[in-house]
Amino acid sequence: MSAVPKQEPRPLHLNRRFIDRVAGTPTVLGASTSFVGDVRGQGTFVVYGEVRGDGDIQGSLNIASTASWHGNVHAEQAVVAGHLTGSLIVEGKLEIGYSAVIHGKVSAGSIAIALGAVVDGEIATSSGAPVEQFEEKREEG
Repeated sequence: MSAVPKQEPRPLHLNRRFIDRVAGTPTVLGASTSFVGDVRGQGTFVVYGEVRGDGDIQGSLNIASTASWHGNVHAEQAVVAGHLTGSLIVEGKLEIGYSAVIHGKVSAGSIAIALGAVVDGEIATSSGAPVEQFEEKREEG
């Protein structure tokens, strides 16, 4: 009986979005779906459709470029590429993509915002770190 060598985990590329590194099965709201009501849960949530209600996400949230969320949202970390109307509070990292349109107050531990994104409201980092700006180099999709 031969022993199989233990494989070391591959290092994470530092320029990858944290949402790309999420393990497990995400909760997905499809592009042709509209949800009315509050969303609460743990784990990764990916929204391609429309949500009308508040959100309390104990994990990662990805609001895709096709998505819209109308309500106040709290998450541990988030990537926003779609439309959000309401406040967004993120405990850790927030990435705002170039296709994002946010109407409301945004607060996070750290914020990176792509050139072209629209934020109509107050932006604040709870850590005191400056808001980072970047140029989106990924294909939309």
